[in-house]
Amino acid sequence: MCGIVGAIAQREVSRILLEGLKRLEYRGYDSAGLALVSGPTNKISTIKTVGKVAKLVQAARKADTRGKLGIAHTRWATHGKPTVTNAHPHNSHNQISVVHNGIIENYVSLRDKLIADGYEFKTETDTETIVHLIHQARKGGKVSLLSAVNKVIKKLHGAYGLCAIDKTQPDQLVVARSGSPLVIGVGIGENFVASDPIALGQVTDSFIYLEEGDVARIGLDDYEIWHHSERVERPVTTVQNKAKDAEKGEYKHFMLKEIHEQPRAIKDTLDGRISGNKVLEEAFGINSKDIFDRVKTVQIVACGTSFHAGQVAKYWLESIAKIPCQVDIASDYRYRDIIVQPGTLFVTISQSGETADTLAALRYAKTKKYVASLAICNVAINSLVRESDFCLLTMAGQEIGVASTKAFTTQLVLLLLLSIVLARRTGLRPKKEASLVSELARLPALIEKALRLSKEIKKISKQFSDKNHSLFLGRGIAYPVAKEGALKLKEISYIHAEAYPAGELKHGPLALVDSTMPVIAVAPNDDLLGKLKANLSEVSARGGKLYVFADESIKFASDKSCKVINVPNCPDILDPIVFAVPLQLLSYHVAIMKGTDVDHPRNLAKSVTVE
Repeated sequence: MCGIVGAIAQREVSRILLEGLKRLEYRGYDSAGLALVSGPTNKISTIKTVGKVAKLVQAARKADTRGKLGIAHTRWATHGKPTVTNAHPHNSHNQISVVHNGIIENYVSLRDKLIADGYEFKTETDTETIVHLIHQARKGGKVSLLSAVNKVIKKLHGAYGLCAIDKTQPDQLVVARSGSPLVIGVGIGENFVASDPIALGQVTDSFIYLEEGDVARIGLDDYEIWHHSERVERPVTTVQNKAKDAEKGEYKHFMLKEIHEQPRAIKDTLDGRISGNKVLEEAFGINSKDIFDRVKTVQIVACGTSFHAGQVAKYWLESIAKIPCQVDIASDYRYRDIIVQPGTLFVTISQSGETADTLAALRYAKTKKYVASLAICNVAINSLVRESDFCLLTMAGQEIGVASTKAFTTQLVLLLLLSIVLARRTGLRPKKEASLVSELARLPALIEKALRLSKEIKKISKQFSDKNHSLFLGRGIAYPVAKEGALKLKEISYIHAEAYPAGELKHGPLALVDSTMPVIAVAPNDDLLGKLKANLSEVSARGGKLYVFADESIKFASDKSCKVINVPNCPDILDPIVFAVPLQLLSYHVAIMKGTDVDHPRNLAKSVTVE
């Protein structure tokens, strides 16, 4: 798993491959490598390093290896530790080289058979099994690389996006996709392959998105695509190169840049979806009205930050639309017996649209009697969008920081729009809808005000520099916001952070409270404020240090045991979106104080394409 780049050209391609890997760094990885077919004998030259792509660049410069056919990869370990040996590409008999994203679940039995046939394994990876199988299937050159790959993938159980080269066929790349994204980049007298179009933005803006089960042979001037042994045509899509999205600009980190891009991202997400005093239902798709008319309940499935967005949406759907909603973690959803109530809409939420657990949940849901499947996603062309009945796209732009920020808040915006549209079916009056839409239109300006808290939050972040544990509290709809705040802090600062419903303090968490553990509270001015204040008194009485993010209209006062950060007053319905921003800033500034790698936190990946 992580990033794939491949190229065949009339020019030297190592720089193209390395630039592609740099552009995929946002996905997270622990090692990198490239393989080139080079020299008069078409030797396969392989260079691999552990750590950043910059190390691979240095090693490639030192080796000065050149070639017009090559593949490259950034790896996020799933089988075997991050080592040079386990890094991709993997070779067989110095003839065939393969890079691979995904997991082969039956690799052990395949490896055992290969060992019995005399193949020697040098790595702990599942991918080495693939390259030896391809070598074996070629039968000493009697079978083409394409035919060999077609034969091998029939034996593979699991997910893969793979790219193979063979020094005896230096005029082509062969790729195959099942459960892990791949695109062909179309050039003039040269062609490319990647796991994400961003990797190839420097060489082409024309892409072919391979579908599940596709296999392709890619040459200098042509390409051929097969789907289950039948030749198929796939459309060429023009993708504008958003180079600015892949640059930090004036910001030190992508995460900070993306936090500050939220007013624009939210405005772009609302554009074309609200008009005057109502939500434009047509923006949901041409068949959405008929689908929504049949919806009586909603099932949401997501992972991580997107799961927290789903938990917020549950409150909106039940309070605004007056319909029941259930929210499940995607990795667990398909492992229990699901009872689907009549009229249930199945909603998936994902930043990338390639999250393996969420995709698997969608595919499982298709075996059940849901009204339809709706994907909420930040990427226009991906597996989740293609496989769902209809979709809503956040307009956040490319999110490179591993810790999601603008994707989260724009997901919330779309989930609120969904709640309003469904509420029309359950008695929402036009006057109330107009009020909600008017409040949504104010949201970008409210986020701008929240961003001005950055300097104040930076000051208090110093008090977290020596801390190892923290507790986040919220009540009602503020609880999933507290969970998201805790996730952000643990992701990038490595401070252990947990969130609890504030009312649950007396049922266990109070035992943890002392002067060494910060307690962060989310305090909107809602009906539960009085109860929250009582819970916070329980913390103060036990010597806890409180940091309260409070609606400015509450007039909370700071004292020795409590630091108050006044969040801009906003309508109750917008509290989860506005309060998310200062919590993002807190995690960012604490991480800076701790000296961690903000954009690439350890052990994490941006797009989780394995279970």
